[in-house]
Amino acid sequence: MKRAVFLRYLIKNGCYFEREGKKHTLFYNPRTDKSVTIPRHSEINTFTAKAICKDLGIPIIKIK
Repeated sequence: MKRAVFLRYLIKNGCYFEREGKKHTLFYNPRTDKSVTIPRHSEINTFTAKAICKDLGIPIIKIK
């Protein structure tokens, strides 16, 4: 899935952009007080997207 689509999904589910690293972006979920790094690739594979959702404690994204 496209990275931009996935980032919009995270923001829609209450996560906030925290900071940029060299190769990753850090997002934070204040409801669960958890942070996770997101790779800065144009495409994020399904397995990684589902794992990020699980780590942040948000509903797992439905991928078509």
